[in-house]
Amino acid sequence: MKAITNINIVLIDSVIYDGVILVDDGVIGEFGEREKIQIPEGAEIIDGGGNYAGPGLIDIHSHAGGDIWFYEDAQKAAEFHLHRGTTTILPTLYYNMTQEELLDGIETIKEASKTGAGRIIDGLYMEAPYLNPKYGADVENNRWALGIKKEEYQPLIDAAAPFAKVWCIAPEREGIERFVDDVKAKDEDAILAVAHSEASPDEIFRFIPQGLILATHHTNATGDLIKYPEVRGVCVDEAVNFSDDIYAELIVDSRGIHVDPFMIRLVLKIKGKERIILISDNCAFDGPVPEEGDYAGVTDLNFDHAGEIAGSKLSLDQACKNMMKHTGASLSDVFRYASDNPSLLLRMDNMGSIKKGNIANIVIVNDKMDVQKVMFQGEFIDN
Repeated sequence: MKAITNINIVLIDSVIYDGVILVDDGVIGEFGEREKIQIPEGAEIIDGGGNYAGPGLIDIHSHAGGDIWFYEDAQKAAEFHLHRGTTTILPTLYYNMTQEELLDGIETIKEASKTGAGRIIDGLYMEAPYLNPKYGADVENNRWALGIKKEEYQPLIDAAAPFAKVWCIAPEREGIERFVDDVKAKDEDAILAVAHSEASPDEIFRFIPQGLILATHHTNATGDLIKYPEVRGVCVDEAVNFSDDIYAELIVDSRGIHVDPFMIRLVLKIKGKERIILISDNCAFDGPVPEEGDYAGVTDLNFDHAGEIAGSKLSLDQACKNMMKHTGASLSDVFRYASDNPSLLLRMDNMGSIKKGNIANIVIVNDKMDVQKVMFQGEFIDN
């Protein structure tokens, strides 16, 4: 039995000050104000230092960690994120990989999920194979631009499902319906995400009954359908903003380059707190950081060799800090965006909040969201 004392407990819409959290056999037990919680005799006492305890972060979309792709060394990439407060992660595989590379990556990540820091891996996020080849990083290396063929995609489905929790699609691509049908035949619970797309609202909404409830890095790598030159078009971003069914992923970097701070606030106003999910979209492309222009000296973005933005160098705790900076969000808010909402999307009923009976994945932070300690499955990891 462990007792975390001298801690402020962050809940979904409130904070318990000067609290206690009991942890037993890897599970959260009683918690509450200090005078209301009886600490069992012999319990190990952990002083929270007057900091804040929230649920371990859940990163549903990350390609890499610490300049290492998950498909190359999933253990090291997972360790990078775990030490920064992420206790559940979906490694992401991208459309610039061949069928063989994707199959190898799937197996590598599956195997890594069984031991060590890799145990934070709880599935895959397939940002592949069939997105719109006009959009995204490293577009010149899209390996899946020439057509949707069952003999090419079925081995991926067979290898990844049901371990893959999310499958990205561009709904406008010819033949995408058959691909979706085959994904759902293998895993009826698979989540679909609209990604790298210029689909119309109608093309997107037809897939909602089949599980399209997520927008990949909202407002990034999306097109704009223009019917009349003088009239603003209605496309992916507008459809996502309109639909109450769809969660919006946001990459929130320090300068507000992926998503302008005003746009972040606008999306938040439209979607509400319940449909925002922060992601890292951490990548390990090794293109040089621009030496001049708007991106000069940026530290938390990633670039491909064409000089295009290619994901980020973020971890999810940094994304939370940036969300607080750009929107005035509270700790309760950012834990909602980076833990509770992802858990609801992924139907993870035993994590995502400080709740009796949940897995004891807990991150202790200061009031600026700087990570102090990380508990994974009831044990504090070494810093």
